[in-house]
Amino acid sequence: MPRGFCYLAVIIDLYSRKIIGWSLGEDITEELTIKALNMALETRDIYPGLIHHSDRGVQYASNKYTDLLKNNGISISMSRKGNPYDNAYAESFMKTIKYEEIYLNEYDTLEQARINIGHFIEDVYNRKRLHSSIGYLPPVEFEEQLQDTKLKSISVPF
Repeated sequence: MPRGFCYLAVIIDLYSRKIIGWSLGEDITEELTIKALNMALETRDIYPGLIHHSDRGVQYASNKYTDLLKNNGISISMSRKGNPYDNAYAESFMKTIKYEEIYLNEYDTLEQARINIGHFIEDVYNRKRLHSSIGYLPPVEFEEQLQDTKLKSISVPF
């Protein structure tokens, strides 16, 4: 028997497929999405040309949320009305987490759900789950290889 309902907001780096920000809460509010966005902003450098894509939910279109993006120099992109294919990466992740974590477990409390879902995102999805689009590597390993390549390409022999 269901004990309650909660919402998950995620920020995905589309290049590496890594979940870089997430938040779980009882209500679908701008605070939920702002927590996920702040986590992403704390873990990433922001470069010119960065685009944030989301669906058209009021939590993503709120002034506080869009101001946070604009103040960080991030361009805003939103899905067309009623077209989930525009946000396919997020939809795919939501399907994955439902089938590989949520449907397999029962959570007695929101905190228990937060712990299990956090473990899945950080330790399973980001560190172990292989992604065909990035050479069958987990996102963390893919990013480490990118970093190694960058360091090698900028090193100057003496």
